[in-house]
Amino acid sequence: MAAKKTTKKKATKKATKKVTKKKANLRKAGPAERSGRKDLRGVALDSIQEVAEDVRKVAAAGRLPDMTMPQRNLANVTYDRKAGYFELKGNMKTRTLDVNSVKTFAQTLRLMALAKEMVADEDFATKREAYYVSKNWGDAKFNEQRESDTVLDDIEGMFSMKEVTRETLRFVPEEHGGSVVGNLIVVDKDPETGEDIRSDCAAMGSGAYTVPSSVDHLSFETTADFVLAIETGGMFQRLNHHRYWRTANCILVEMGGVPTRATRRFVRRIADGLKLPVYAFVDCDPYGICNIYRTLKVGSGQAAHVNRDFCVPTAQFLGVTPQDIIDFGLEDATHPLQPVDVKRAKDALKNDPFFQAYPKWKKAINQMLKMGVRAEQQAFAKWGLNFVIEEYLPKKIAATKNFLP
Repeated sequence: MAAKKTTKKKATKKATKKVTKKKANLRKAGPAERSGRKDLRGVALDSIQEVAEDVRKVAAAGRLPDMTMPQRNLANVTYDRKAGYFELKGNMKTRTLDVNSVKTFAQTLRLMALAKEMVADEDFATKREAYYVSKNWGDAKFNEQRESDTVLDDIEGMFSMKEVTRETLRFVPEEHGGSVVGNLIVVDKDPETGEDIRSDCAAMGSGAYTVPSSVDHLSFETTADFVLAIETGGMFQRLNHHRYWRTANCILVEMGGVPTRATRRFVRRIADGLKLPVYAFVDCDPYGICNIYRTLKVGSGQAAHVNRDFCVPTAQFLGVTPQDIIDFGLEDATHPLQPVDVKRAKDALKNDPFFQAYPKWKKAINQMLKMGVRAEQQAFAKWGLNFVIEEYLPKKIAATKNFLP
């Protein structure tokens, strides 16, 4: 199968024509507002105070205080196409102060106290810093960051019904939120002067705009036609190097594996605020499909309490699909499915409400299991380094009605 070459002259002419055409169709989106509530800072402070006061009153009355929070797992979620994301079923867990839970109970209260201090002072802590802060808590200190992360997620779960998230509580992740290039201007604010800072994602040279840990305050401007969310850094770099975003008049987002909360929120804000379609381009394997894509589109069981805002229900699966392996002659550029891959795929078919809701997805996953192979995005290099730009993506995007849901 030979690749059809696209000359640089033709590609540039096509890109110029598209950009010129779209200049009259500028889309803008301002900062996000959730349910009309602007003062989430005040809601967070009141929520922390309310829980702490209840614990104090119950303890003072000689009873054992407790805290209730949602169970965070795939077994406690439902999926409805109209809602578009994983929602909690409502199963709760109660943490009661007793001899077995005294340490975790104390850690929960101490983290809430830290959150209250940071929200009041408009400061922040990374999740790693929160772990180290506990080293000054005596017997209540965390032994591993995994413990502090779990307690922090429980606290977020308690307050999630009031739209208070981990970000509202001023805890931020260590990792960056993904890279962005293309036809998009991001408007931020200078934290000292309050003046606008405009970042043109089409003027980053060989680099890219980095999504910040909090994105709700950002504004956007674009004339792009769609967003392409890409799994791997290597493919993102290739498309950026050859300015695919200019040729296709789009926005490229590097997810870097399972997209972070900030990346998912960023893409969601673009999709909703700018009314742009989002296409996901990931590897054809159970991890790319059942973890990366599914988390982008409908969220996860662990984060079911915040999926409403941290996923992109309108996203569609561009590829790589099992059928692409056949259609583009990649059979000898695949790798055998490993036992862990087979288990993940079968678990998705049996237990994941999203894949159970779509016969097309069940058919695609079963096809992959029957073929017994997986294919990476880079497999298209078999036909030439830029085959993915010149042939694969144009053909796929010309038939979006055939995309998997």
